[in-house]
Amino acid sequence: MKKIKNICCIGAGYVGGPTMAIIAQKCPHINVTVVDINEKRIAAWNDENVENIPIYEPGLPAVVKEARGRNLFFSTDVDAAIDQAEMIFISVNTPTKTYGMGKGMAADLKFIELCARQIARVATTDKIVVEKSTLPVRTAEALRSILENTGNGVKFQILSNPEFLAEGTAVEDLFAPDRVLIGGDVETEEGRAAMEALVEVYANWVNRENILTTNVWSSELSKLTANAFLAQRVSSINAMSELCEKTGADVNEVAKAIGMDSRIGSKFLKSSVGFGGSCFQKDILNLVYIAKSYGLDAVADYWEQVIIMNDHQKSRFAATIVKTLFNTVSGKKIALLGWAFKKDTNDTRESAAIYVADYLLNEQAEVVVYDPKVTAAQIFADLDYLGSRSPEENRRLLKVVAKPYEACADAHAIALLTEWDEFATYDWEKIHTNMMKPAFLFDGRGILEELQLEEIGFKKYRIGR
Repeated sequence: MKKIKNICCIGAGYVGGPTMAIIAQKCPHINVTVVDINEKRIAAWNDENVENIPIYEPGLPAVVKEARGRNLFFSTDVDAAIDQAEMIFISVNTPTKTYGMGKGMAADLKFIELCARQIARVATTDKIVVEKSTLPVRTAEALRSILENTGNGVKFQILSNPEFLAEGTAVEDLFAPDRVLIGGDVETEEGRAAMEALVEVYANWVNRENILTTNVWSSELSKLTANAFLAQRVSSINAMSELCEKTGADVNEVAKAIGMDSRIGSKFLKSSVGFGGSCFQKDILNLVYIAKSYGLDAVADYWEQVIIMNDHQKSRFAATIVKTLFNTVSGKKIALLGWAFKKDTNDTRESAAIYVADYLLNEQAEVVVYDPKVTAAQIFADLDYLGSRSPEENRRLLKVVAKPYEACADAHAIALLTEWDEFATYDWEKIHTNMMKPAFLFDGRGILEELQLEEIGFKKYRIGR
């Protein structure tokens, strides 16, 4: 297998953009072109002011600035990039189906299939095609079927290279990954050579012992399994948080005690209003669908319970706000601090804030939102997508403001829904003074633990106490 000189990545989103930027920075001898049909997104990646790139990730602007124009390019000319590349990453969206067979669970692979057909149409030389999107098991088989039945004599090798990035620390995760997983056709010489070609790309900065090669099915399933296990830990501690509230235990103390057990470990044991993000829910639903499609109902039910628990935690938190505010929030101003699903990202997919806001709006609350990185347009798009109300009604009932103190002024209650560091630095005495009394504070992320807010006069609700 000849050395890779040109890489193309189809999809300039949360995975494709940062991953390719770091490959370009670490491999100055490889030309990396990221392509997308979304002209606005590509224009943002090419913005002269590197702070305006479309994805907010700490450390990413500096990486893009170093490599862009040298060996990192962003373009809408998909065909040209496919033609020139020896290796093509597919990093497009694989949303959960909203229609037909598998609705609400199965991954919608239409974008993946469109990519495969475009590669097949354009390619005149042999290509290595790398699945980067999170995909259900056996997607590689579908890709192979499309690519190999085009009859133009081009040979394709299909690899699975799932990402294990955590948003907010994606750049650090890419610089020093726990492991890089590459799945391919281990049975053939061509398959092993293709895997080695991708190993060599990562080996420019990752220790070879941290690069695992497996068969393609193991690689695809490992990604879904990793996210399912992490989400399961969050739902497990959240299930205990409700029991703690009833029994007088403190979920933080329970989490600390069990986290000190070396067999369990302390990560992902922070009780909260629930997990969000693009991967956890989607991947578990995918796992559930795959299990059901093989008739493994007990396996499917087991994993589906992780999602059920997470949904319960979000609605329980919102219901607690209503109950605490004397069983009605109608006409009351509720300030939501944070809309992103976690700190240090502007990603809002499956954010708990969306569902808490929706619940409160159904109860006729006046909801005001502040988030340091999420735009008003995104917030309204998230609410409109739920379809609970008309877009006009959402804009009448919910307000987005650019200053946190404005969000909190005259509020009956504040709900903290994202763990942005800045929230702990606010002048909480000033906020308390300007609120309606009694002043209620619902800390959905447990980041105000150290602050003695009860002494200021807040009525504070913490999950799991």
